[in-house]
Amino acid sequence: MTTINVQRLKELSADERAALGRRSESDLSTFFDKVQPIIDAVRRDGDDALVRLGHELDRAESLRRETLRASPEEFDEAFRSVDAEVIEAIRYGIENIRAFHEEQVPEPMWLKEIRPGAFAGDRHIPINSVALYVPRGKGSFPSVTMMTSVPAVVAGVPNLAIFTPPGPDARIDAATLVAARLAGVETVYKVGGAQAVAAAAFGTGTVKKARKIVGPGSPWVVAAKRLLAGVIDTGLPAGPSECIILADGTVHGGLAALDLLIEAEHGPDSSAWLVTDSERVVDEALAALPEHWGRMTQSRMDFSRAVLTGKYGGIILAESMADACDFVNAYAPEHLEILSLKPFEYLGEITEAAEILLGTHTPVSIANFALGPNAVLPTSMGANTYGPLSVTDFIRRSSVGYVTPKAYPELAAAAHRLGSYEGFSSHVNAVSEMRTRYLEV
Repeated sequence: MTTINVQRLKELSADERAALGRRSESDLSTFFDKVQPIIDAVRRDGDDALVRLGHELDRAESLRRETLRASPEEFDEAFRSVDAEVIEAIRYGIENIRAFHEEQVPEPMWLKEIRPGAFAGDRHIPINSVALYVPRGKGSFPSVTMMTSVPAVVAGVPNLAIFTPPGPDARIDAATLVAARLAGVETVYKVGGAQAVAAAAFGTGTVKKARKIVGPGSPWVVAAKRLLAGVIDTGLPAGPSECIILADGTVHGGLAALDLLIEAEHGPDSSAWLVTDSERVVDEALAALPEHWGRMTQSRMDFSRAVLTGKYGGIILAESMADACDFVNAYAPEHLEILSLKPFEYLGEITEAAEILLGTHTPVSIANFALGPNAVLPTSMGANTYGPLSVTDFIRRSSVGYVTPKAYPELAAAAHRLGSYEGFSSHVNAVSEMRTRYLEV
């Protein structure tokens, strides 16, 4: 019999309560030593390393240097092989994702007159090149392709490339190729894992060097990003999936259990907690799980069982919904569902969550595939300082300043005083009578 991890918050010490917030990626020390040789090999051997690692790690024995990039024919074949209803679902999701992210696009430039004759503002320019990582180890994820590609295309990034692991047949998941083309990305590399991060960071004969890489991945990918953070911008921290289902007594526990399994089925390194103040919800959830598992595939059931019986998931009974909300904020989840007939009553109490889904008709499934907001989200408490992937992640901002002759004397006087106080003589000279003398020539 499966024993679900059930915790009562009032019975836990401060340390035990904090331990519930740990994720599988919290300690990557065992991965760094494994990942460093992969990085070194890609930097040293380029395409040859990518092919060799594809053989060894992805079992893609027919992978060759000349096939590292998906060909136009492979894209065309993907459209022929993927079911028309799946293609339509991808198209539908992309339309919604595009409509949402178009609202995030900042104006190219703005200027404000800070003082009479003195102007300051921002200019927004797309990042020149970005790598989009799409995982595949525990399944195929065209939805991640949609979520990473669409905001990058909307932002206007001129050089985009998708990196995704090849299957044993050395081919890319067909639906991923469909999603890439429909989103507007035609460069897809058959490279995954730590070697993908290294290839994007250094470039190879086939792979063009990128300035940034975004997208979720395994601890191997997360470890490679951390090791290469000084070489390539690694964006928001996006590791194994995690969620909290926050439920009150107005909903059935079976519904809470249904949604609890959404992120738990990603893999045994995922995190998934049902948090409630209702004993009834706990009992109903425990009673419903066997039925829910009976309607899952064996591998996904095994993944979710491992999560709910291990260190990273289960059910938490709080003394009150206020206590439950405090736990959510301390946890800072990637995904948060507020399951309640009055979810807005709790929204104001939540300050630390990357995604907040309200009510009984907004499961993570809809947010992941079709609603529009980005499902690439910060993990491992990254929600404390990061938000979801957005158009602004693909845009760099430059400050713009313009001072007219009319405004110069007042600003120069202030700069002269502060420069003198801080002891920077060249700063002072640049706004002294020396400048005035040159301007009068």
